Amino acid sequence: MASSLIHKAIYEADNSLDSCLREAFQLLEPQLRPPFPLTIPAEAEYFNLNRAILYGILSETHLAKVHIKHLHGIMIDGYSFFTNLLCSLVDELYSKLIENVKLQLVYVTSEMIHVSAIGIDNLLVALLRQIRGGDFSEANLWLCSEMVNLLMGKWDFLLEEQPLVLSSALYVFLRVLSDHCRVSLNSKFKILKQKETEFCIRVFRDQFHLCLRIGRDVIRVLQDLVHVPEFQDIWKDLLLLPANFKTSGFTDVSQLYQSRTCSQYFLLRITPEMEAHLRFLLTQVKLGSQTRYQIWFGRKFLNVPEKETVVIDIIRFICCAHHPSNDIIHSNVIPRWAVIGWLLKCCTKNHIEANMKLALFYDWLFFKEDVDNIMNVEPAILLMLNSMPKYLHMTQNLLEFLFLVVDHYDIDRKDLILKGVLSAFDALERKGVVQSFDVLTTCDMLSPFLKEKLVKMLSCKNVSGFNHLQPVFLP
Repeated sequence: MASSLIHKAIYEADNSLDSCLREAFQLLEPQLRPPFPLTIPAEAEYFNLNRAILYGILSETHLAKVHIKHLHGIMIDGYSFFTNLLCSLVDELYSKLIENVKLQLVYVTSEMIHVSAIGIDNLLVALLRQIRGGDFSEANLWLCSEMVNLLMGKWDFLLEEQPLVLSSALYVFLRVLSDHCRVSLNSKFKILKQKETEFCIRVFRDQFHLCLRIGRDVIRVLQDLVHVPEFQDIWKDLLLLPANFKTSGFTDVSQLYQSRTCSQYFLLRITPEMEAHLRFLLTQVKLGSQTRYQIWFGRKFLNVPEKETVVIDIIRFICCAHHPSNDIIHSNVIPRWAVIGWLLKCCTKNHIEANMKLALFYDWLFFKEDVDNIMNVEPAILLMLNSMPKYLHMTQNLLEFLFLVVDHYDIDRKDLILKGVLSAFDALERKGVVQSFDVLTTCDMLSPFLKEKLVKMLSCKNVSGFNHLQPVFLP
């Protein structure tokens, strides 16, 4: 029996999860038709019945409601096993699923929300991770539309039971909108952009405490939308009128700057398949042997110019969500800085390159040793140091960018940013990530202007101001 769930080429091996679901359905198909037995199944049979019912829901559209009723009737674990099956299916097979199966997947997800299934938050996050950056295909835009409809339709439940799903969705749709607002395809696409915008604005205006949970990166992703009229008032209030958000304890955007973003948000913009390949590259591939792996990765995930925007998310993932062990650091495995250097060199658009550099340096700007992780700022300094002298232009470009953002990222809070950058430099040297910065300050080939600025910056001592600001309290 061929799979009714996935597209599979003749030469491809069977997928174990697909085979497991299909075999359970074949074995138990007679039990999936009413009248259903009233006996309580044993544990092994119960799990297999869950697999069979899931296969039936996804492949037998005309009987989906019958299968759902059957599922409700046998449920003894709060739908935990069933929801885990759905999460595995999304993570492993979403890109291969037949179109009708994707429709059924959204339908059964809605049903799981309706019954408050255990693990529904993980399922929704798994689906959000399948929304691909820089992908304007009909299938990807359909998923965007379905997810924003689902989230808006189940708003009250999610707000009460799973508020962090709304925070996750906000992060995803702010990033997606930065892509969508750069193009204009058709009226259907315009409607999608409007729905995404309405969702994000609703979270900011009605549930700003959920924005605070994201931390500083909510500002980074929001800044790409400063040209969008609907977000301009949000920007004005963040910078000038924070009281308009009516959130206790929030008095200045600096409090968001000083709140580190949890790594789970960076995983949201990397599909599980892309994550697996990146982690393989960063744990198994030897330095000097990486070229063919990088070419393959580029062809698979970055094969059209529009997809370059996802590199911004890849850099944040590498800096903040992939911290290698000491064994890896001291091995000959390709280091994180080298992969980031390769990604920067591949970029062809200036605005994307600027955002890539900001993704690399963002934690530098607000670094506090008691809040931030030294591993988040390590790749940037090692890339600058290891690019000399062969790739001196890389070092100069990165230093120039760092000075630029210190001076201009937020002029009213320049002291705070300078203090963060100096704290990052201090921690990197004190913790032995680098022995000293002499290689930068004494390099004859480095621009005298950049050297002078760096020496002046490193010579700064106690930076005053903003010590009175504390991170906003999150209940």
